[in-house]
Amino acid sequence: MNIVMAASECAPFFKTGGLADVIASLPKALASKKHNLTVILPKYRSMPSEIQKQLQFEGSFDVWVKWRKQYCGLFSYKQDKVKYYFIDNEYYFNRAHLYDEPDDAERFVFFSHAFFETLQTLQLIPDIIHCHDWQTGLIPLYTKARVYQHPVKTVFTIHNLKYQGVFPLSIFHELLHLDPVHMGGLELDGMINFMKGALIHADWITTVSPSYAQEILDPYYGEGLENYLTNRISSITGIVNGIDEDIYNPQSDLNVSVPYSRNYAGKKENKRVMQQELDLNISKDVPMFVLISRLVEEKGLPLLTHILDELLSTETIQIIIMGTGEACFEEAFHSISNRYPDSCRFINVFHEGLAHRLYAASDFFLMPSRFEPCGLGQLIALRYESIPIVRETGGLKDTIKPYNEFNGEGNGFSFTNYNAYDFLNTIRYAIHLYYQPTHWNRLLKNVYKSKLNWEHSASCYEDLYNMLLQVNEEENYDHDRRQSKSVTEREAHLIIR
Repeated sequence: MNIVMAASECAPFFKTGGLADVIASLPKALASKKHNLTVILPKYRSMPSEIQKQLQFEGSFDVWVKWRKQYCGLFSYKQDKVKYYFIDNEYYFNRAHLYDEPDDAERFVFFSHAFFETLQTLQLIPDIIHCHDWQTGLIPLYTKARVYQHPVKTVFTIHNLKYQGVFPLSIFHELLHLDPVHMGGLELDGMINFMKGALIHADWITTVSPSYAQEILDPYYGEGLENYLTNRISSITGIVNGIDEDIYNPQSDLNVSVPYSRNYAGKKENKRVMQQELDLNISKDVPMFVLISRLVEEKGLPLLTHILDELLSTETIQIIIMGTGEACFEEAFHSISNRYPDSCRFINVFHEGLAHRLYAASDFFLMPSRFEPCGLGQLIALRYESIPIVRETGGLKDTIKPYNEFNGEGNGFSFTNYNAYDFLNTIRYAIHLYYQPTHWNRLLKNVYKSKLNWEHSASCYEDLYNMLLQVNEEENYDHDRRQSKSVTEREAHLIIR
């Protein structure tokens, strides 16, 4: 198949979250199955200079954004059998931030228009166009509106329904180049909603875990779009993400102080190095907890701030929190780390290499999310043999099975209710089993066996694409038959006359 993906970020080029990791690894996994994979992305300022030097200039063309004619440069890069094309326009993408700019509507309308111009310029005819999150939400609509003339099936993946691309209604006439008949497919509560446009017009919708696919049908998780999702229930699939086990590999990761694999002594040595690096008490036997996250409410941080004082004052543990975000959480974690200098550290930045070392050093990984479409942190933790403690929601529920000390099954710890003391009691239970060698070793063996890579998930996407193409063939056959019948009837009518 010729598969073209449209996305707004991709590691190692630029990254703000898990979407970049998915776009880095899913195309690679599909390409390994002998498909032709193309990924089209904006060209942001933050692309590493060593990659920029390797880009190939493919040419330039004009892109219309209503009455504005804008320059578009096209650059290419190939890696792991995947061809990447970058849409270049410094006015739109030479910014300090990837998103949250005042003109995001115009920026990603330009990207959507440039996406189709790129297909035309390259004479690239995809079987499948796979779009990711609101920044690409117009592409399925434009496809249905015949902006792109070739028959193609569109798949739209929801990575996080909370972020929808909501803009003033005026942009419809200012920017979109669409007949007013399409207004209803985008309008929601008096605003233009890119996500709604994708949910209505994509041939198929996927989410990044089966549980999240069910949750978003409920108003609590549906973010105002649950009715539109319920209408599409027969064409929604949840496919859990994987991770690239070549990148996340404690045995070969150059960030890790002491390489290891299925060797808890190696992890303990990494813990000692981290304790020394952060000026914590040196003890290989004290359980170390790590939280690496954007510091926002949806990640369950109110639960953690509520229990941290009690946890640190009653248990002999060490906890390291890494991330940036909302000021209320940054202030709370600064304050707590100052009160417990021997056992708590708050690292108020995100550093990829240090994050890898924290995964390698920790015994437990905390992820008490209020909602979590899939989550990659728990999968990376498993890869680095750090035991996840999660709330049972979305992809966390699908990937982490609570340890059962009676039958020895499970690869982590979990709690159901969004409740601080359920979280605290789960942590205390985990600490208890940490000191029980029989259970701890059994739990580690289960972690070692966890399936984390993209092999199964890529096969699920492959099956989905094939199903859509089979439907397309049947639709074309029916269309041709109707056309043939129509011609026959006209001929018969002429004979009768």
